[in-house]
Amino acid sequence: MTITYRIIFTFLLFLALAHTGLAYQLAYLPPGKPVTFTELDYLMQQIASFMIVASVILAIIFIVWGGITYMAAGADTTKVTEAQTRIKNGIIGAAVVLGVGVIISTIAGIVSRDFFCQVQVLGVCVIP
Repeated sequence: MTITYRIIFTFLLFLALAHTGLAYQLAYLPPGKPVTFTELDYLMQQIASFMIVASVILAIIFIVWGGITYMAAGADTTKVTEAQTRIKNGIIGAAVVLGVGVIISTIAGIVSRDFFCQVQVLGVCVIP
């Protein structure tokens, strides 16, 4: 049992020493380009847009799949129930995703202060 603790202690000590040496090497890296708020905002907007579009496409696929299953079910009640559940879940999923999109757009408008603008001309707030 004590040999296991010694091995673990030696391993952790090695990691600690290797980490400090690595940190010493990283301290002399050349300075990079700072990340600005506009770049971060653009990146988050692109990721959110992609996720919303991908989720809506997935919801449409589920709705179509449920519709095809519903048409092909015939008189089998279990297949009809599964198809109806799939269609219902697809519609609920699409509604949730689009609702989240509205919430994200509202929060983004509040953070960027575009939400409180009463009149905009060419993307510039004329009357705040």
